[in-house]
Amino acid sequence: MSLEHDECFQKQKIRKFNRGALLAKKELKTAESDLKRAKTTFAQKDYKWTTIQAYYSMFHSARALLYKKNLRERSHHCLAVAIKELYVTKKLLDYRLLEALERAKVLRENADYYDRFSEESADQILNKAQDFLKVAKELV
Repeated sequence: MSLEHDECFQKQKIRKFNRGALLAKKELKTAESDLKRAKTTFAQKDYKWTTIQAYYSMFHSARALLYKKNLRERSHHCLAVAIKELYVTKKLLDYRLLEALERAKVLRENADYYDRFSEESADQILNKAQDFLKVAKELV
């Protein structure tokens, strides 16, 4: 395990969650709902909300993967660290999807906190959210 992963566990930003496997499919439904709303807001040219909703679709897809392992996150950063450790290093998830999740987090923060967003980045994150959800469904 990586030092970062160990640190997330030590700080209890990732911890055991016995009901996780039971809730993984619920998280996928939330991811689907967020993705559907993101597509609608993109069609309405609301790129700020598209960015935010698409990120949260990816977040819930990633959370479903963590829940499948009976784990829960208390940090968006540690969620990505755990996904890397549990899925990417084992070649179950393409590293590019992890990179997309991390980029989406930055784009979401920029849109949400600094009112910086664009049609191009909203379109990119929307497509990556769709890809991430598809893979997450296969893995759950």
